[in-house]
Amino acid sequence: MPPRSPRPQGFLAYYEELLAVWTRKLGCRDAARDLAHDALVKCLETDAAQVEQPRAYLHQAARNMAVDNFRRTDGQEWVPLDTIARHPSSLGDPLAQVRTEQLSQALEAALAELPLKCRQVFVWQRLEGLTQAEIAERMGLSKNMVEKYMIRTALHLRERLGAYAPN
Repeated sequence: MPPRSPRPQGFLAYYEELLAVWTRKLGCRDAARDLAHDALVKCLETDAAQVEQPRAYLHQAARNMAVDNFRRTDGQEWVPLDTIARHPSSLGDPLAQVRTEQLSQALEAALAELPLKCRQVFVWQRLEGLTQAEIAERMGLSKNMVEKYMIRTALHLRERLGAYAPN
């Protein structure tokens, strides 16, 4: 029996899952909600009869939109670091909230000091979960060069953010 073609509502079944995935990746529920909404709208506008796996299609649409946004903004707006302060572990503890906000601002400033390629590698590997091979292919670099960019970024962040390390 051939696979059943999904109805447009088939995409809706995976919305909450998509939202949870992108909330973790972006660290911001509002940004994830925007991305999930846009991906869902795009999927609902497609010919659902042509889609065999609505879950995979929806997730790929969101991923593509996130990458497009990253490219459009040259990596400047991809990481919504200002939302780290809203992390549940810091709620209710004013000192923790202040410290988290300071760390967020320091991280954002430290990343801004790096060359674009270092930021791209960091974001794609740490936030998007891409492998070094995938990043190398996207950027037209060797895996060794991707590793060097990641090491440079890690060293830079360790230097700039050392004061925030737990004692």
